[in-house]
Amino acid sequence: MNNILSKDKVVLNAKANDKSEAIRMAGNLLVQAGHVSEDYVDKMLEREEIASTYMGGGLAIPHGTKEAKGMVISTGLSIVRFPEGVDFGGDEPAFIVIGIAAAGGDHMEILTNVAMIFTDDESIEKVMNASSEEGILAIFEGGMGA
Repeated sequence: MNNILSKDKVVLNAKANDKSEAIRMAGNLLVQAGHVSEDYVDKMLEREEIASTYMGGGLAIPHGTKEAKGMVISTGLSIVRFPEGVDFGGDEPAFIVIGIAAAGGDHMEILTNVAMIFTDDESIEKVMNASSEEGILAIFEGGMGA
């Protein structure tokens, strides 16, 4: 689990005009941290065109298409919080956007772990109310069993 999560990939108070901008923000954090090549961000946007990555409950989990596998250098997550929400085409806006880059066979495991953290309304509230990057990381590290 080394450095899948780190403070430099958490943004507490982001603003985006639309979901493409929100996905780009989450993707660029993964690029800057060296988890993926820049092309991966385009694949995240492509993936969103195929099917929305909005999961309900204020959460979206954008990730690349299957073809993007080769652009992943290492597994990583970025967490971007949008206090005002971003329209992902769901019944309600996404307030938390989690960018996922999964190397090898990590993909399903990571998605499952993230989804499980958010099946708990309390966790969503904790993430929304966390006052620091560390606070958000602690919720995820607890939920990811790291």
